[in-house]
Amino acid sequence: MERTDQVDPVDRMKQTRRATPVRPVVPVTPVTPVVPVRQAGPVRTAAHVERVVVLALDGVYPFELGIPSRIFGAAEGRYEVLTCTVDGGPVRTEADFSVTVDHGPEVLSTADTVVITAVTPSKVTPDLSDDVAAALAHIRPGTRIVSICTGAFVLAAAGLLDGRRATTHWYVAEQFRRMFPRVDLDPDVLFVDDGEILTSAGAASGIDICLHILREDHGSELANRVARRCVVPPLREGGQAQYIELPVPEFSTASTAATRAWALARLGDPLALSDLAGHARMSLRTFARRFNDEVGMSPGRWLIQQRVARARQLLEASDLSVDQIAGEVGFATGASLRQHLHATIGVSPQAYRRTFQATH
Repeated sequence: MERTDQVDPVDRMKQTRRATPVRPVVPVTPVTPVVPVRQAGPVRTAAHVERVVVLALDGVYPFELGIPSRIFGAAEGRYEVLTCTVDGGPVRTEADFSVTVDHGPEVLSTADTVVITAVTPSKVTPDLSDDVAAALAHIRPGTRIVSICTGAFVLAAAGLLDGRRATTHWYVAEQFRRMFPRVDLDPDVLFVDDGEILTSAGAASGIDICLHILREDHGSELANRVARRCVVPPLREGGQAQYIELPVPEFSTASTAATRAWALARLGDPLALSDLAGHARMSLRTFARRFNDEVGMSPGRWLIQQRVARARQLLEASDLSVDQIAGEVGFATGASLRQHLHATIGVSPQAYRRTFQATH
């Protein structure tokens, strides 16, 4: 007699995951948050070694495949990175060579974090193949899952992004929307942190999201040290909008980058839009338009985010009072800092300080 209580492995994983409470949120980045932020996650210490398992699929991009090992491998022994395939055998890359790994899909069941790396767009489909579905079924409930670039197609095909905010490479955004209309796709950001599922945009955004995870797990100091060792910026401003192909403008456009750097060195000062436009030698209207084109947000919103970012760094690394930090970063009062910090990450300065100073 046919059994009626059998459940597809991927469906079972989806149902269990939805029943699992989402871990509290940490902000996207100290410089330019690009996702809904969450409260600080569980405190990790040097004694805890996080196992990261990278799933390499047919058509994988070699660059993206190496990102988790390169970033997490530089994190002073806090992470162990393993790479697997759906059957333990070699996979063909998007380049002119194949890669051989040491692990099969069963190692996914031991992961604290799983990374699904990018594959060539010709390999993406709206449905999972049987071998990929079987591999994903090894992932334990509550495991953090990360996609790089087109890896988001795999998570969406598994139903893990239904009703969630996510991103992928801007070049395949319309293809993604057609295949997965239930996903709240945001193609303008570098990555999205939606609790225990994180998605990133194309190629180098994999570096951004791995550094974000480091910052979430162990604070800014370690993430910054790793960025320096890998000779990459610890934080990138703006979103994908600055990389999307657009028609060349008829008139030459001066960058606002120098003015942003000037403002970052003066966060403690009362900076108005007129001050920024004056430094850039532009009219208010022209400056605001060009700033938004380059950064993806208004100058006022950007300034608040930079001030909150600097406040977070001081809360982590100094013993200054909340009022002193507010003055250092340009908020009029400690109450104003509390308001903006809570609006950004959902916690008070004291709670944030307790969480991240405890990891040092």
